[in-house]
Amino acid sequence: MISEIVEDEEKWLAAGIAGVQQNAFYMHRALDSNNLRDALKYSAQMLSELRTSRLSPHKYYELYMRAFDELRKLEMFFKEETRRGCSIIDLYELVQHAGNILPRSYLLCTVGSVYIKSKEAPAKDVLKDLVEMCRGIQHPLRGLFLRSYLSQVSRDKLPDIGSEYEGDADTVTDAVEFVLQNFTEMNKLWVRMQHQGPAREKEKREKERGELRDLVGKNLHVLGQIEGIDLDMYKDFVLPRVLEQVVNCKDELAQYYLMDCIIQVFPDEYHLQTLDVLLGACPQLQPSVDIKTVLSLLMERLSNYAASSTEVLPEFLQVEAFSKLSSAIGKVIRF
Repeated sequence: MISEIVEDEEKWLAAGIAGVQQNAFYMHRALDSNNLRDALKYSAQMLSELRTSRLSPHKYYELYMRAFDELRKLEMFFKEETRRGCSIIDLYELVQHAGNILPRSYLLCTVGSVYIKSKEAPAKDVLKDLVEMCRGIQHPLRGLFLRSYLSQVSRDKLPDIGSEYEGDADTVTDAVEFVLQNFTEMNKLWVRMQHQGPAREKEKREKERGELRDLVGKNLHVLGQIEGIDLDMYKDFVLPRVLEQVVNCKDELAQYYLMDCIIQVFPDEYHLQTLDVLLGACPQLQPSVDIKTVLSLLMERLSNYAASSTEVLPEFLQVEAFSKLSSAIGKVIRF
């Protein structure tokens, strides 16, 4: 029975890849002859292969990567078109006529990337439009990969400090809001996957969800790399929003993984100055979450920070870091 399912899935994947390759061939031919309408038609047909519900996350990723490689070529063509005088605004409106919502969303993200680069509209307006548009895809697997694509094509175009996209209308707050919104929606889709399908397949679904966790965590890595997030913004805005999503999702797998991500991606100094908030979230996690390991990861990170320089020790004493950590670990051991 299992071998039949695997065999069927291989057939479905092969058929999907064949569909991507065939339409990509005609797309390339249209690109070579500067036929924009045919290029959009065949690219939309190519992206329709990603509408499948028959593949496991691992196989869907293989199909997605084939389409992703072709989208990079399409993005280069869009850039060339704008250099030749084609209006990026007209192009952005044109792709909105693609028939099905999933291909249309991928095409909008691709053109949107070129639109931001052109600076013909504030980056925050295009980013907001794209992240809102992705709400149209509520199928967990398809939605996760679409939003992962949005994250990929936008990460070097966020209005960060020192970025060419920072300006009067675009601020670091806009960049942070965009990434947080994408993260929140992706986490909801990821958590919802546990309820897809029969109860007897729960273990299989959790294994598949584990394979997709980095798609969600990538958003926190992007946040960790935004130069404009200073301690105040992290303390007042970023950490509360992230922890709100972590606590509210009430999912063991998501809570453990995301707490680990928070500890790994943000600076030691920030953890030290927000220790009360971070420790305060631990009792709100699901009882099955391995809080002991979460706390030991945090303890290890801060211990290494303390050992890195004698200059940081006064900070530790000021916030009573070690006594707070010891107290939190003690409570976990007692219960």
